[in-house]
Formats: sequence, C-alpha cells, structure tokens
Amino acid sequence: MAVTTLTKSDRLGGFRPNGLLLSTLGAALCVALPLCVVLSFILTTQSDVWAHLVDTLLLRYATNTVALSALVAVGVVALGVPAAWMIAFYRFPGRTVLSWLLLLPMAYPAYILAYTYTGVLEYAGPVLTWMRAIDAPAWLMAPILNIRSLPGAALMLSLVLYPYVYLLARAAFLEQSANLMEAGYTLGQTRFAVLRRIVIPMARPAIAAGALLAIMETVADFGTVQFFGVQTLTTGIMRTYYGFGDTAGAAQLSSVLLGFVAVLVILERYSRHRVRYYSDQTRRLNQAAQHLTGTRALTVQLLCAIPVIFGFFIPTVLLVNWTVFEAQLQSLWLLAWNSFALAGVSSVLIVGVALLVAYANRLFPSRQLSHMTTLIGLGYALPGVVVAIGVLIPFGSMDAWISAQLAPLGVEPTLWLSGSLFAVMFAYLVRFLAVANGNVVSGLSRIRPSLDHSGRLLGLSQGAVLSQIHVPLMRSSVLTAILVCFVDILKELPATLILRPFDFNTLAVRAYELAGQERLIDAAPASLCIVLVGLLPVILLNRSIGKL
Repeated sequence: MAVTTLTKSDRLGGFRPNGLLLSTLGAALCVALPLCVVLSFILTTQSDVWAHLVDTLLLRYATNTVALSALVAVGVVALGVPAAWMIAFYRFPGRTVLSWLLLLPMAYPAYILAYTYTGVLEYAGPVLTWMRAIDAPAWLMAPILNIRSLPGAALMLSLVLYPYVYLLARAAFLEQSANLMEAGYTLGQTRFAVLRRIVIPMARPAIAAGALLAIMETVADFGTVQFFGVQTLTTGIMRTYYGFGDTAGAAQLSSVLLGFVAVLVILERYSRHRVRYYSDQTRRLNQAAQHLTGTRALTVQLLCAIPVIFGFFIPTVLLVNWTVFEAQLQSLWLLAWNSFALAGVSSVLIVGVALLVAYANRLFPSRQLSHMTTLIGLGYALPGVVVAIGVLIPFGSMDAWISAQLAPLGVEPTLWLSGSLFAVMFAYLVRFLAVANGNVVSGLSRIRPSLDHSGRLLGLSQGAVLSQIHVPLMRSSVLTAILVCFVDILKELPATLILRPFDFNTLAVRAYELAGQERLIDAAPASLCIVLVGLLPVILLNRSIGKL
C-alpha cells in the first residue's frame, strides 16, 4: 500500500490549527512538568537529608540498582534468546502453542510474582517444611531461605520481563536469511557455531533493545525490591519521602534515578545507531527450520516450557488455590470498582489526548510539533515514583496558594489537588501517554489523507472529521490503546501509592499493603484480579503477531 503524507500543499483549507496545536503543547508541558520540577531541585534547594544520603546511602542505592539491572539483563537474555531460537529454528509438536505461551508471564507484575513465591518458599511454607521433613542438605535449602535478596529480586524480574527479549529476538531470527546459515554449514561450521557467529550477531541490536527495555522496567520497579528488602534508588526515594518526610530530598534522589534512565535511553538509541544488517530475504530462516521428533522434540518442548511454568503456571495455580480456599475476600468488590473505574476513566482521557496529538501531527506536520511529540514519548521512560514526586511538588504548591486565597473566606486549608484523584490521573497521563500515542499513530497512519479532504468537502469541521471518520476507521487501534493503558494503570504501584487520596485504595495498593503485613495469602485475590486483567493485552499481542 502506498504511503502518503500531508505536505504543505495538501493541508486542508479553512482549518484553524490553534486548538490542536495547543492540545499538543499542553500534553508536552504535562510530561515536561515532573521532569523539570525534579531536575530543578538539583540547583535550587539544599537539603540536609540529601547531604546525609550522599554521605551514607547513595552509593549503596546506586550499586544495588546497577547490580540488579545487570543480573536482570543476564536473566532475560538467558531465558529469552534460547526460547526465541528454538521457536524460530525448529519445528516440533506444540511449537505454535508454546510460541504464545511464552508471552504469558508479561501479564504478571513482578511484585505479585514476588509475593506468590515468597508465600510458598518462606520458612513456614510447604516447600521448606517438606525439605526439613526429609532432612534435605543445608546447601540445597540455602537458596530458598535467601529468596528475599538481590538475586531473588533479579529472578522474579527476569521471569516476567524476558518476553521483551523473546519477542524482539524471535522477530530478528525469523527475518534472517537461511542462505547465510547454509553458507556457514558448507564452510564446516556446526549448528552451534553458526548460531554463535552468524545468527546471534545479526540479531544483536534486537536482543540489546529487549534487554535495555527490561532494565528500564527493573529500574522503575518498586514493589519487588521493597518487599525483598533490596535498597535501590526507587526504595530510597520512597524512604526519603515517607520516612524522612523530605520532599526536596526525594526529588534530588529522583534526579539521580532520572540520570540512570537517561543513560539507558542513550544506550538503547546507540545500540541502533548506524547499525545495518542486510541479508537475502528470498528464503528466510523459518522456511528452512529443522523438524524434530522423539527425544529431541521432547527436550526442546521442556526447555521452552520452563519459563512459562515458573513465570506463569505455578504462581497462577497458587493464587487460585489461595483465593478459593484460604484468603479472606473482604472489600474486594470495592477495591475492584475503585481500580477499574480509575483505570477506565484515566485510559479514556489518555487516549483522547493521544488522538488530539496524533491528529495535530497529521494535519500540520512541523519540526516544532515533532519535537513536542518526542518530548511526550519520554514520559514512559520516567519511573512511576519519579513522576509521582514531580507531580506532588507543584500540586502541593498550588494547594498552598489556593488555601491562602480562600482563607479570608473562612475556608479551611486542604489538599485541593495533591490529595485528589486528579493528581493520580495527571500522573497516569504523564506516564502512559506515550503508550497510547504509539497505538493511535499506528492506526491513523493507515488512513489516506484523501478522506480528510472528503470530510471537509462535506462540510464537516476539524473535530467532526476526527470523531466521525477517523475514530470509527481506527476503532481497533483506539480500543487497543485504551486496553493497554487500562492494564498498565491497573498494575502501576508507586505513583498510585504516593498520590492516592487517604480514603482511596486500589487492588495494587491493597496487595502491597497486605504483603507488607506478611498476609500473603490474603493478598492473593487482589493479585489474581490484576493478573487476569493483564492477560487481555497479551492475548491481543498474540493475535496481532499471528496475523503477521
């Protein structure tokens, strides 16, 4: 299909771009606000807590963050690349089913996986109780006893984040030419040598991109490291804010985390910079896949099933068992309503803003709009705890100003903005606008510009063209964007934990609170609801891959 774009001569006469341009500018400012607020504290505020952190804890936070990221990078590559290789290179019974089962751990937030495995592996849990009953050796019990550790957190994160590497590596493998592999065979190379010297080097940019995405998720994680007692930058920010009550110190520590994320973004872009691999696409790798039977097929099936078993099936069985037979279900419906209503309203709001931004770029392409849209894309790279601190500080200042204006009228001061759901939804907008924008732009790019002209000739306004023509045509993209944002919001923990009103709880926050009280079984119902809803985008992703 031919790709057409609106040039200056194609722009529709009579349009007034002010509304759309202002919407895009407003969205860009929303994303920039937390970033600017956090960075401003580096130069403008001197905090005694910050000086204490620099002298005592900052090095530990940074070291643990780097070590955790390195372990997760190794873990996701070790799980994702072999699985992608076996799915791409071999044909065996059950391959089609395993190819999408390997995506299922994406439905799990890492902190829920941590709660679940801790519940079954703790000292009084069934595994260690059985091992003590059979007098298992101490060296075999030691790793289980130390599950609440930095390696344990890395394992939990690797089990839920390896699909990033699996998806990208699998696509890179399938796009490679089988002729290159056969050329290696004719030169006397073994299959392993061809994999090591030809296939993996050509897929290196995709593998590196997947690993860096996993590292960014690791840096942003709070629930897992907090529950396992690993002191990272995210737990340090929360401790500074809640424990020391120092918002400025939390903001300054957030700036360090932002610097770490910025390095990751630069590395991700550098991994793709000036890297070009070309190959003959007439005969791809999947057209020369080797067929396996018997013991070899069974071995490959088991190897592919291991990440799925430990990353999805075992924790799901445990959560279902605890929910049905042991957990207390008090107030679950209210929590579900709060979570679904907040996620639903926020996701619709986010996708609505994304539609305005994407439509403005379609009608009035310019360098300025492109820069603003790029700024919007940075929001997803910001960890939730940084976004929350960046929203809390200016909203708190606004609350103080509003209270001062209303004081002569006898109105008691209160948290007008920072203690409301508006602050929570604003943080979600900053965090997830990039996710919605990507889906919306993808759908809008498939609509020919001639339809814009046709709508205008029929007398439709600019907004009517978008609502009556474009949105119905890109209905699947819009619904996908809403669903993905809905699930991401449902799983978001640190931003919700910091900004929620005092009398408002969600499934994620309740699961976190119960786990903090060591009531892991009672946390199962809320956790199971999050996981079941998280399966929806995984199913959509599998369907979209199946159509390729």
